[in-house]
Amino acid sequence: MGTIMETDLVYQRVLLKLSGEALKGTQPYGIDPGTTAALARRLVAIRDTGIELALVIGAGNIFRGLGASRNGMGRVTADHMGMLATVMNSLALQNALEQAGAETVVQSAIPMPQVAETFVARHAVTHLRQGRIVIFAAGTGNPFFTTDTTAALRANEIGAEAILKATKVDGVYSADPETNPDAKRYVSISYRDALAQQLKVMDSTAFSLCQDNEIPIIVFNFNEEHALGEILRGDLSHATLVSSAG
Repeated sequence: MGTIMETDLVYQRVLLKLSGEALKGTQPYGIDPGTTAALARRLVAIRDTGIELALVIGAGNIFRGLGASRNGMGRVTADHMGMLATVMNSLALQNALEQAGAETVVQSAIPMPQVAETFVARHAVTHLRQGRIVIFAAGTGNPFFTTDTTAALRANEIGAEAILKATKVDGVYSADPETNPDAKRYVSISYRDALAQQLKVMDSTAFSLCQDNEIPIIVFNFNEEHALGEILRGDLSHATLVSSAG
């Protein structure tokens, strides 16, 4: 993949949804500094194309609130702990991004002014316009909502043109490609067809927010180094676009 020029971009502002596992590397748990630094360099290269880049990162590398609640912990407590874990991941990624040369702001849905700005949509948009990467931390600030829903909500609030959902597979398939060799990858699919086929693109609340407000969801494999750059140029060879038109 050559250098992406600003004139090649089909989007001006996007929200990238990452899993917490993107920070742990080969470790079974936690944050690997080398992996986080490598991720940051890739994101800075994307920002340098002129795109306005916002991020939401999960917390599965540290703590999963839903899993803890299934094992007996109160759901509200578990979800609050998960939100705090996303703040830890966001601060680690902010540090790596700034070391890689990008001004970065963490905005938290739970006020903690000593470590992050409190989320204000207008302020986030201003940061994006000024070339800063913005990381939205602490989920929506409420229990019972996932970081997928956070991504959908924040994308709507900042006027993002698309949500880029980073996964371990190169798009949405008709079945699990790891267990079904005949599974078909969709280059594009409508919200309606994805629902009818019960394809798990995002959780139902997040999916409804995107469908109701017509925000496209692009699912791709973040481990494929060039996939994100291809998507920003409109090439879906290694991705799936979920939208109204399909």
